[in-house]
Amino acid sequence: MKKEYIIPIFVPHLGCPHTCSFCNQREISGQTKQVTAKEVKETIKYYLSNFKDDSKYVEVAFFGGSFTAIEENMQNELLEAANEFVKQGKVNSIRISTRPDCITKEILKRLKKYHVKTIELGVQSSNDYILAKCQRGHTFEDVKKASKLIRWHGFTLGHQMMIGLPESTKLDEINTAKQLIKLKPKIVRIYPVLVIKGTALEKEYKQGEYRPLNIEQAVECSKEIMQLFSKSKVEVIRVGLQNTEEISDPSAKESQVIAGPYHPAFRQLVEASMWYDEIVAKIKHFNVKVMQVLITANPENVNAIIGHKRENILKLKEIYDVNVIVKPDTTVKKGKFHIEVEKTYEDALEEERQKTYHED
Repeated sequence: MKKEYIIPIFVPHLGCPHTCSFCNQREISGQTKQVTAKEVKETIKYYLSNFKDDSKYVEVAFFGGSFTAIEENMQNELLEAANEFVKQGKVNSIRISTRPDCITKEILKRLKKYHVKTIELGVQSSNDYILAKCQRGHTFEDVKKASKLIRWHGFTLGHQMMIGLPESTKLDEINTAKQLIKLKPKIVRIYPVLVIKGTALEKEYKQGEYRPLNIEQAVECSKEIMQLFSKSKVEVIRVGLQNTEEISDPSAKESQVIAGPYHPAFRQLVEASMWYDEIVAKIKHFNVKVMQVLITANPENVNAIIGHKRENILKLKEIYDVNVIVKPDTTVKKGKFHIEVEKTYEDALEEERQKTYHED
């Protein structure tokens, strides 16, 4: 599949019939006014003029809010504005994000007319108690019905889930991933909960009623969930909220984040942890006390193998006393690596013995 260019159009809180305890879309997106058809066209033109590769797949993505809950005439205006570029051959398809209780056969037929290809559902959890606790306003049964309808009508199905919701446990989150896999999405996003200014969750946090995950907990949980999706061949297209001026370190002046497992390279932390586990398993499989190994991997995987700020290399040295050399190799498939022992402690002892022998 070709790499994609995404043209993002934000529709903050447009049409959403509920205010979830964790949500403040206007702050997250940095937008306070509603988008118009004219602005959609201007945004698409701007992005198209700045794309350097004309051969890449281009998709217009309506993010935020609940697209199919918007007043129908406005939906049609926004979609028609984007669809003009599809008709001209400048854009390949359109993606929307919406709520599972805002999907019907009639809505899907209309979306088809405007060349919408992908529909992402904000699921968040498969546990109805947790959904109610967060004031989502829908149940998991709504997710099941909407997912089946979307697939039956030939759309690409996407799901968005959250970890660290109020009263949600790791077991709840693992179960959510398993339940989503049964619904056969092609793509999924995993969002650790951040406490955002102006939300009900901020009040709960300040009153001591909610404790967010720390980075380590969020990484470990996300890692297990990613492995589940990977085994089922569901592509995880995002882990963690997009880093923006508003979604940044809580100490930053413009940040809307109060607390939670924020990190500018959260996905890299998760992927690095996954690589670390694999490398440790391989090293333990060697029937010798390893002193130094050489890892060859596809250049695209090298940074994740090394880890954020060389964390994996440093941990392997500190915990297992193993020196690791990582070498890029384009002949190695993405997602794979080769590891070989360059030196064992037996080799080191033998070298020392030889050195002492010659000195004598």
